[in-house]
Amino acid sequence: MHILHVAGARPNFIKVAPVMAALAQRNIRQTLVHTGQHYDANMSEIFFRQLGIPEPDVNLGVGSGSHARQTAEIMIRIEPVLLEHKPDLVLVYGDVNSTVAAALVCAKLLIPVGHVEAGLRSFDRTMPEEINRLLTDQIADLLFTPSDDGDENLLREGVAPEKIHRVGNVMIDTLVRLLPMAQRSGILNDLGLRPQNYGLITLHRPSNVDRLAKLHEIMTALADISREIPLVFPVHPRTRQRLQDLRFESRDSRLRLIEPLGYLDFIALQHQATLVITDSGGIQEETTYLGVPCLTVRKNTERPVTVTLGTNTLVGEDMDRLRDEVRRILAGDGKQGQVPPLWDGHAAERIAKAIVRWSRS
Repeated sequence: MHILHVAGARPNFIKVAPVMAALAQRNIRQTLVHTGQHYDANMSEIFFRQLGIPEPDVNLGVGSGSHARQTAEIMIRIEPVLLEHKPDLVLVYGDVNSTVAAALVCAKLLIPVGHVEAGLRSFDRTMPEEINRLLTDQIADLLFTPSDDGDENLLREGVAPEKIHRVGNVMIDTLVRLLPMAQRSGILNDLGLRPQNYGLITLHRPSNVDRLAKLHEIMTALADISREIPLVFPVHPRTRQRLQDLRFESRDSRLRLIEPLGYLDFIALQHQATLVITDSGGIQEETTYLGVPCLTVRKNTERPVTVTLGTNTLVGEDMDRLRDEVRRILAGDGKQGQVPPLWDGHAAERIAKAIVRWSRS
């Protein structure tokens, strides 16, 4: 059996790593395709080293662009790769443009597709990622869900039950494996931070950073919050460009903007943070596993289990709500969560077993 993996963005790499390792233990032939959808040395190359992922066999070098242009370019460039390699199964990950583009081409070529992290729904079709999820899940032959809400969504949408495999969260597999190494990171000392005495920030979604008035409102709130607790903000390249356009200045604050970090340093910061403020789906999951209060600057989430069971709270676009929730956490009244079922570090093993069963049938 030959499996081809398609990855295009930083979160994909975190998910690919444990799946490739689990399949390698079964001596399954594998090919890794990096679409190049997101490329930054701090956000890509360092991940291959730290996660133990082999260098991609193919790099499509697509780069940035509009959603339509990027998706179309990936489709054009990946078709000859698929025709050349003739995989028995293509695994796609998450909800990025690379995922839906590869799935569409596979459907036309009659190549089976497995979707890792299937079934997640925000029910907000203004989000490009939601469209990617919906289409990919209708195309996929194997759907690997991280939680029971994923199963329920797929069944409601008419997906055949035999295609659905609840396996748990592969992002947590990587977190479990590398957390001991991350705990040896010196990043807190490098930044002059004390454990449990700072907040961690990430922001990158267009709804938050592309509208300069909204970005200014968020940055003003963060500057206010930093007067109560130091904040460290590894800035995504997209967000850094918008901050330059904004020319935001915050005097007398303890809001510290730094370059993007490698996986181990970032996990170390998450693990020791008093709180995390984010708009990232993956970080909602990681903070839930780590037991760190998370405040998500979004109106909705495709990962509701992080709210119902985990440590995540949606604050929407209400910056006064954000300020209030931070004060609640600092007063010792932060959300106490629990780890969802099957988020145990063995999701990739369950994926590998399901693929082997599928291949035999």
